Amino acid sequence: MSTLTLFGLFAVTAMLVTYALEKKSPWFILAFAFSCWLGSAYGFLQGAWPFGVVEAIWGVVAAKRWWEMRG
Repeated sequence: MSTLTLFGLFAVTAMLVTYALEKKSPWFILAFAFSCWLGSAYGFLQGAWPFGVVEAIWGVVAAKRWWEMRG
């Protein structure tokens, strides 16, 4: 398994875990946003730019939800 594949596995696993825990704390929403951005980086690094773009957008959506939950 390559380093890039391990990075992708970590990113997607982090997305799954933080998404599952979002109702416990708004901080998990922010962690989900960062996980999405990691997934986006993975997508771009492995050459699947559509995946990278969509994950980046999901990260922005999650960060916006976190910002709204704070206030």
